[in-house]
Amino acid sequence: MRSKKILLTTVVCILALSVITSYAETKKLKQIGRYTLVRIKGNVPTSEVMKTLVDRYAGDIKYGFDLAGYGDLFLPFLEQIKNESFEESVLEVGDKMMWMLFRSHGKVKVSEDLEWAGKEPIPIFSFIVKKDYKQYEIIMPSACGNISLRKVEKVIPPAICDILVDPIKANINDPISVDMSGSQHAKSMEVEVVGPDGTVISKKSLTPESPKWQTKLSDPGEYVFNAKVTNYEGKISAEPCKAKTYINFPPICKLWTSCLLCKDFVGRPITCDASNSTDPDGEVVKTYFEIKDPEGNVIDTYSDTSKPFAWEKIFEKPGFYTITAVVTDDFGAISKPESIEIEVTQKKMFFLAEAGPFLARGSHGPYAGARLGIMYKLIPDTLDLVASGGGSLALKDEPWTSFFMANVLMNVHTGPVFFGAGAGFTTKVKESREADAELIGNVGFDLFNNYTLAGQLIFETRVPIGEGRSFADNHKLFFGFRLLF
Repeated sequence: MRSKKILLTTVVCILALSVITSYAETKKLKQIGRYTLVRIKGNVPTSEVMKTLVDRYAGDIKYGFDLAGYGDLFLPFLEQIKNESFEESVLEVGDKMMWMLFRSHGKVKVSEDLEWAGKEPIPIFSFIVKKDYKQYEIIMPSACGNISLRKVEKVIPPAICDILVDPIKANINDPISVDMSGSQHAKSMEVEVVGPDGTVISKKSLTPESPKWQTKLSDPGEYVFNAKVTNYEGKISAEPCKAKTYINFPPICKLWTSCLLCKDFVGRPITCDASNSTDPDGEVVKTYFEIKDPEGNVIDTYSDTSKPFAWEKIFEKPGFYTITAVVTDDFGAISKPESIEIEVTQKKMFFLAEAGPFLARGSHGPYAGARLGIMYKLIPDTLDLVASGGGSLALKDEPWTSFFMANVLMNVHTGPVFFGAGAGFTTKVKESREADAELIGNVGFDLFNNYTLAGQLIFETRVPIGEGRSFADNHKLFFGFRLLF
């Protein structure tokens, strides 16, 4: 029985292709094997036999595929052979083939539109090659090496949806990237964006060639990106896909100041406080303060990264100021600016106390003088009005006596230095003299000045007014310290 089978196989492989009677008709192939494309030893294509096909006949096979117009199937077919990916089957009588490769007079040729018209089915090996949504069945008789394309079927797999959204958390108007390049077997893709309130806020159509999209979201909350893909048959993917992103709520700035009408606050600290600022989905981690003058010029800024997010600011000039604050949360979102307008005024009325040694011509003292009074800044830091009065204690025996004095002065400032003039009055400095009306001149220097408290060194000359009251015999000199408070 085995001998008959071998004999039958041998006969089949040495027979020629049937004569083709007309190109317009299907060619009836009754015998096969005479014009063999490749020669195979044995009827079971082992790994070694298949390797022989690749190594020895790859060029002929490629030429044949190109000749048949299916050159793009050559490499996938070779991979099937290398991986031994084939099935044993039969070619039934009446089965058709689209084309067959054979060899005639040493040349590779192709014959198209064939039908097996032999007396009985023949055993074959079937190779399934898939490419571009088509399935190609390539067959090879088990006893010889002719290669044929049996049929082509359109195989369109269902679309598989895939979507990635990056980042998964962002701030308002940050770029949001949508990527559907991981979807498979898609002809078209569509994404719809559902806002925090459940309404669709936008839609975008994508393609496999352009599967990415970038958008921005202007309101905080959670957004859902619903996607679907359609395959080449127009069928929508059975399983839609979706992704989410969360838009961070920005913090809310609350600004408070220790005064709005900041009377006499030049030189005194004013508190700018943003400690009551809040963040709906995180915490405040930074505050930025900015101060502008009425012309919009920024005169100072301050940044605070630790609680309680407050700033004590000292203003050195009076005027109207706008204080603005913004806060930043732990995800980098910045609040809307919050602004407050304040008016800062400078202290103009000061009490004064001054003391120091006096020298009166005729004895040249000594006297210890002390006065109390007020100072009013007619033009702050420029022009002052000073009124004071007090006494001088005589530190020398008779005829010199203690005396009372009073004076009114106008002082002009040039930075820390000031000078001025005015009028004064002193009682008699000894029994033989009369009281004096005097002209006064003084100069001084600011030792310190923080706008609410100041200390000055002063030097004063008093000259009597009146007939017979010479400067040489009647002037007075005073050197002392003045405290303004």
